[in-house]
Amino acid sequence: MVFNSVIFIFCFLPIFLLIYYFVPARARNPVLFAGSLFFYAWGDPTYLVLMLFSSFFNYYMGKELGKITDEDPSRKRNLIFAVVINLLILGFFKYWGFLLDTVSGVTGLKLTYPQLALPIGLSFYTFKNLSYILDIYMGKTEPCKGFFPYAVYSTMFPHMTAGPIVRYTDISESISRRSINTTRLGAGAELFIKGLSKKVLLADNLSALYTTLQASGTTSFVGTWLAIGAYTLELYFDFSGYSDMAIGLGQMLGFNFNKNFDYPYISTSVSEFWRRWHISLGSWFRDYIYIPLGGNRVSTGRHIRNILVVWALTGLWHGASWNFVFWGVYYGLLLLAEKFLLGRFLEKAPVWLRNLYTMFAVIIGWVFFSQTTPATIGKMLGAMFGLGASCFADRASLYALKSGLILMIISVISCRPGLYQYFKRLARRNTYLAAVINAILFFLCIAYMIYSSYTPFMYQQF
Repeated sequence: MVFNSVIFIFCFLPIFLLIYYFVPARARNPVLFAGSLFFYAWGDPTYLVLMLFSSFFNYYMGKELGKITDEDPSRKRNLIFAVVINLLILGFFKYWGFLLDTVSGVTGLKLTYPQLALPIGLSFYTFKNLSYILDIYMGKTEPCKGFFPYAVYSTMFPHMTAGPIVRYTDISESISRRSINTTRLGAGAELFIKGLSKKVLLADNLSALYTTLQASGTTSFVGTWLAIGAYTLELYFDFSGYSDMAIGLGQMLGFNFNKNFDYPYISTSVSEFWRRWHISLGSWFRDYIYIPLGGNRVSTGRHIRNILVVWALTGLWHGASWNFVFWGVYYGLLLLAEKFLLGRFLEKAPVWLRNLYTMFAVIIGWVFFSQTTPATIGKMLGAMFGLGASCFADRASLYALKSGLILMIISVISCRPGLYQYFKRLARRNTYLAAVINAILFFLCIAYMIYSSYTPFMYQQF
């Protein structure tokens, strides 16, 4: 079950909220837990046991860590054991095939293995559970006092399948005590509609444009830039739309999840871009990998190593494929270039030029992200720079440009905060008009969902 489905919006969500709002406060956690299990089992019943095992194992290990004093050497052994088990589960399902394929390619051996489906949300709930264990070890939080409250946190359906990566420290108090009311319900619903609109009205149509151009096989200069431009916008609206829906659902349930996107395409440097894009993942790698490695408080050589390690792992987290590793290393090198070479230039350059540079770098990055082989990466990059482009513009690219131009313009405008800031001011002045606009957007989304093919969220595959 996904948020942008008729069955979720008109069946699961209203029934769940009706029960959740009318049961006594002490019964809300059991209702949330049961609803989350039903939500997950609907889409992936095979791996429900794996998710529950992960929840119980990390609850138990957190409890054990809480019993051991800092001076006891067994505390570190327990931490290592917990981290290794979590990573083994993630590695077996997500990276085992990639590892064997790589070994086969290097050695020439023909290694076979069973094709296993990736459990939905595995990367997200593994990192969520690891953050809990690591926060206990570092003294940032106390162990959860019972398995049931922890299971509510670790299985909560709004952020289960595609984030944001919510930390236990952010919502631990709300798990035991939270308030729900019509104000929170309305604010959450408004944010949910915003996210749904991003996904259904923009991302899905951008996906159709990108798919059409890819299917046409165009290697023209215009067609290639239009395709990667559509992909750049699609990925943002798809993932930020999901995050908005998840945060909105959290508000409806009485939880405050942290923002996961902050208009990243207005950034004026690559480092700023990564402070605005997938914030929960970036902060996870910062707090649990980069800083423990020494961060920037080490020698220049070790600092460079730390950045490259973090970004190679960031790429690998996104997918078991070398193109994701290249994508991560590409960003690591860009961040190093900004720190050691480009810093003074960026400080003096006008804002529009810094934004242009950043978007150019990001778009090149999405080529590595979207293309799975070195050949297709090279082909797309070559066409973008006129090296190997079949022509400036062919019939397919001109038709796509004509049919998708308005969509692209609306999408570019919607990437910037001005439109949403205007809507917020409008909502403060005229709540009825804002409600009408939200209702129109909602019904437009439903119409698109009914009459167009279903498109899953892109980040669910990670």
